[in-house]
Amino acid sequence: MASLEDLRRELRRIDGRGYRAYKDVGGRWAADACEVLIDHVQGDPFAAPSRVRIRVANAWPADLFDSRVRRIALQDWLARRTARAIHRVASERRGSGKSGLVAIDAGGQEVVERTAVALDENGVEARLEVGLPARGRRVLGREAETVLCDVLPEIALHALGPGNEVDAADFVDSVESQEALRAQLRERGLTAFVGDGAILPRESGVSERPLAGAVPFESPDALRVELEIPHAPHRISGMGVPQGVTLIVGGGYHGKSTLLRAIQRGVYPHVPGDGREWVVSDPDAVKLRAEDGRRVERVDISPFIGELPGGRDTAAFCSDDASGSTSQAAGIVEAVEVGARVVLLDEDTCATNFMIRDARMQELVASEDEPITPFLDRVRELWEVLGVSTLLIMGGSGDYFEAADTVIAMRAYRPQQVTERAREIAGTRATGRRSETRTPLAAPTPRVPRADSLDPSKGRRDVKISARSADEIGFGEEWIELRAVEQLVERSQTRAVGYALEALRRRHLEGRTLSQALDALEAQLDAEGLESLSRRWIDLARPRRHEVAAALNRLRTLRVAAAPIGGPGA
Repeated sequence: MASLEDLRRELRRIDGRGYRAYKDVGGRWAADACEVLIDHVQGDPFAAPSRVRIRVANAWPADLFDSRVRRIALQDWLARRTARAIHRVASERRGSGKSGLVAIDAGGQEVVERTAVALDENGVEARLEVGLPARGRRVLGREAETVLCDVLPEIALHALGPGNEVDAADFVDSVESQEALRAQLRERGLTAFVGDGAILPRESGVSERPLAGAVPFESPDALRVELEIPHAPHRISGMGVPQGVTLIVGGGYHGKSTLLRAIQRGVYPHVPGDGREWVVSDPDAVKLRAEDGRRVERVDISPFIGELPGGRDTAAFCSDDASGSTSQAAGIVEAVEVGARVVLLDEDTCATNFMIRDARMQELVASEDEPITPFLDRVRELWEVLGVSTLLIMGGSGDYFEAADTVIAMRAYRPQQVTERAREIAGTRATGRRSETRTPLAAPTPRVPRADSLDPSKGRRDVKISARSADEIGFGEEWIELRAVEQLVERSQTRAVGYALEALRRRHLEGRTLSQALDALEAQLDAEGLESLSRRWIDLARPRRHEVAAALNRLRTLRVAAAPIGGPGA
């Protein structure tokens, strides 16, 4: 194996040559305490940075990574520690383009399984992006020597080697405790838990950091529960949100949407100090909204929207430009199809005509002229027939009081249990509206996606997948718009969704329903890891099945068939 001293000599040899001379430094270079592995050399100083790994022997206590949850947490902590080390010693850019850049995918406030750091009993490695220095398109060999032979080994030893074990243990224990809370929700009949003292407001609409001076959360006595965790303080008190139909009501700017946003992000653990460490949600809670203009492919929205004018059937509804109501109906059916246990809705982002039709409108527009069955008339069935809970922000219509099992009022960011008062109002002030259900609610018809309708190729490349942001995936010639898929939290997760679609096409779709294919994909990721999504390592963070399904459903080339009777999914 070549040494770092050999790498120094090689870099001095190519100093001043054309940029492609950097291809000669690819490979594995070792020093006494660490290794530098240059896996891919960028072809141009303005191209995507080179991919480089740094590796040291694993000297961390085994109990920090002796379970899947603890290993993911330690890897996340090490990625963040590496990012801090990079900031200290490698913030200076050297040359043109991306010259001198050193970066790691360390994530945001959520702790998500990612490829940025890998560890086993023998070693720990960090996967970095490194911009090899150049002046114009000429190699800066001496600058590269500093980056590759001095800076990266220093980062490896200070970030990946042992040290600050107490902080590491606190981080890992916190993540493990959050997952322990989440695991108790269903057995306690809860969809979510919000711990006393949690800080829910964020700094701004573009920051997920906690707002300084925010009112700490305090659960109402009627909804307060205690859950156990494996580490001190061993018991946590907070508000348990029951299964069934829950309304969150209150005046504007009193914290309704802030609470919902915390719950929708509660499907992931959070870093210590985030303020939402003790906010946990059912792992199959899905936030949905109306989405004008989205693609819908053969979704049975007939429980919500009947035959359309012109005799257009909605049992296998297709549209390249869905309306607010049809897109929201499709979103709910699609989510339930792949295993959603909780639907999260905010009236501000819902289609009004999909949510409610009051008595006066029923008098003016006869039911035979209105194809929409309002969500109000299905929300009880969603729970009682399909076992899917609903958590709904509602500030403008009291018609939902009759349908609710629990009503929580937010007043100056403090929750109050007002279920009995809502029932009293519902009993004394009848709305006069009639239910508009026409047929009983049934489970969604399983669909079988056609693998040949997913084409990741572009030009001469068999697979071309990219993520310009957390909201958009390039999949071959297509771009998939994901701004309405609110539980994607970072770009690496969105990138992984794109590669998950390719894995579905290549390995799992043929002859399977969508739900079955997603089961197979999750089994693949559990057994083989995120690295199995790509032939070479790239920055990926694990998405949930729900976001993978959401992306597939928005792919404009998707074609599906209903599962045959007695066939897959029957």
